[in-house]
Amino acid sequence: MGNKEEIKKGETIMWDGILLSGFADEIDMDLGKQIEVLKKLGIHHVEMRGVNGKGMVEYSINEAKEIKKQLDEAGIRLSSVGSPIGKIKITDDFAPHMELYKHTVEIAHLMDVPYIRMFSFFMPENESYAPYRGKVMDQLGQFVDYAKASQAILLHENEKDIYGDVADRCLEIMKEFYGDHFKAVFDFANFVQCKQNTLEAYEMLKSYIAYIHVKDALWSDASVVPAGMGDGHVEEILKTLKAGGYQGFLSLEPHLSDFAGFDALEQNASQKKKMSGEEAFTLAYESLKKILEKI
Repeated sequence: MGNKEEIKKGETIMWDGILLSGFADEIDMDLGKQIEVLKKLGIHHVEMRGVNGKGMVEYSINEAKEIKKQLDEAGIRLSSVGSPIGKIKITDDFAPHMELYKHTVEIAHLMDVPYIRMFSFFMPENESYAPYRGKVMDQLGQFVDYAKASQAILLHENEKDIYGDVADRCLEIMKEFYGDHFKAVFDFANFVQCKQNTLEAYEMLKSYIAYIHVKDALWSDASVVPAGMGDGHVEEILKTLKAGGYQGFLSLEPHLSDFAGFDALEQNASQKKKMSGEEAFTLAYESLKKILEKI
């Protein structure tokens, strides 16, 4: 990080064109509370997934306009729509999901954001993924064709139990669809939870990565921990990304409400307690900040 003075509470974390964002629904579902904490931390972008009690993509366009008005007034923009697109079973009916996808693209346009986070379909349990490859590629292809026609950019996230859960299948998908309208999200914790070495995954996928989800996990039990406290090689990979001139977002996705080590981090903690959403999100922010101060 060129100037470490840039990394302090109250300012956006930036280096060489990199900006911080996050899933603010992990702070609270209330938009007002999300905005309050984001502003407190100096974060001016949000990866909007849930807000005011339901998923962002479940809102009508008129309802979404009201959400955008509040964000505009607060000086906060979307880094991506944190959509559930592609997060259905490969055996589910695709037609209604395609309609939800088209609505999601409308939401993204309204929110003035090109990026839509998405997935490559849940696979049947205890079955080989291979027989479903053709259907996965066909349905992803329909998403990509629509993204090209509507000037959206799809960001495929490596998620446990979907077709693109480990690096080799993510690479298959990228070789098939990568381009101006289809790119990769790199999620450290999700790879660890799939027993995928993140350093190997990064080497395989580095040419396709356009967006980073910042959370870490333990190899031993797959539990999510603050960045740098797990087996995701977060610091090492972020350092490599910086050196390689990565331009994009680092998006906090804490998943830390049940983090077992929280009490140890609190001074004078007299009893165990579950973190609030704000505490969990702030811990994720502070953990990332410490890493960025080193690199």
